[in-house]
Amino acid sequence: MLSESRVLVINCGSSSLKFSVLPLGEDMPLLSGLAERLGLDNASISFKNESGEKRTAPLDEATHECALETLFSEMSSLCLMDSLCAIGHRVAHGGSEFRHSVLITSEVIGKIRHLSELAPLHNPANLVGIETAMSLLPDLPHIAVFDTAFHQTMPPEAYTYAIPLEYRDDYQIRRYGFHGTSHRYIAMETVKELGLDPDNHGILVAHLGNGSSVCAVKNGKSVDTSMGMTPLEGLVMGTRCGDIDFGAAAYLAKCTNQSIESIYQVMNSQSGLLGLSGISSDCRTLQEARQQGDDRATLAIDVMVHRLARHLGGHLASLTHLDALVFTGGIGENSALIRELVIDNLAVFNLKIDKEKNQSVAGGKRGVISEPDSPVILVLPTNEEKMIAGDAAEIAETVSRLPHSYEHHIIA
Repeated sequence: MLSESRVLVINCGSSSLKFSVLPLGEDMPLLSGLAERLGLDNASISFKNESGEKRTAPLDEATHECALETLFSEMSSLCLMDSLCAIGHRVAHGGSEFRHSVLITSEVIGKIRHLSELAPLHNPANLVGIETAMSLLPDLPHIAVFDTAFHQTMPPEAYTYAIPLEYRDDYQIRRYGFHGTSHRYIAMETVKELGLDPDNHGILVAHLGNGSSVCAVKNGKSVDTSMGMTPLEGLVMGTRCGDIDFGAAAYLAKCTNQSIESIYQVMNSQSGLLGLSGISSDCRTLQEARQQGDDRATLAIDVMVHRLARHLGGHLASLTHLDALVFTGGIGENSALIRELVIDNLAVFNLKIDKEKNQSVAGGKRGVISEPDSPVILVLPTNEEKMIAGDAAEIAETVSRLPHSYEHHIIA
């Protein structure tokens, strides 16, 4: 085993940087936080220790480098730097190139940069965090963990769009799926929680948050998922529309004299719950408005629930049997209303919810919320940071034993 016992997990956005310091095998971080408004005015960084105490400090410069330098200074003051064995970086899009987490090298950075064409809102920001952290801590192994990797087990019929096949082969236009780290974690936890056969199970995972997706997991492998080439396809989300007829998008562009690029931005940032409700992208706010009788908030939730139930029903077709339907993510873990409405829409599959149990599960709790004569319905908190830390530590352990270059090492 490595003498060092902790992993720093970094999730870098264009104007933010989320981080966690996790002991190996543990669920809760010793230190976590968020740097916000990077590149803008009033940039700040917040820290939360293992006791839950929080503090926020302004950044001298609104840059990712300053945020990381401030983080490393804080970690040094807490004697956390010397115990790091690796840094794990969340990367949105690995295309079909990366089926597993991988040690970051110059070659890997080049491939991630090339894949930015498939994820222009995510991969460039991820690279900023990677390159900045590597410049500040070059002697530590840096590992990329891809949101798309878990879904690379989907069969061709699940990932191929019905357009001329040359577009898939020449331009990589196909379905990739996202939230793979969360779906992988939940699938593993479900097998343990319910004592399922690791080699013979069927699980539906509903990861519901500001971004949402469904995944069908068969015997530990992703066989279908609701997101596609980008995180726009699939479910109704906070500001993303999910599935839409391309003909409707083209017609809208014509009617409003907008470019396809402009319509794409509308579908990503002004649609979903926000666009339907005209109030907010936050499901909690809309649930309160729904209780007050707001028609648009009610419609927004109803559309989201209908789309989710339809995708769950459709994803069942990729399984031979269903052992459990699992809710996770901020909405999935905390909204008893959304869970109840979705299950009501799935009555044809004999799914039944225990309303009392359903109401009691929130705030990080886990538990079965189904009736005894129903297929199992389970709520599990996700922990993507733990998965990233585990992958990073496993690769770092292997790298430490290699006598020569570890340029192409990946985790199996």
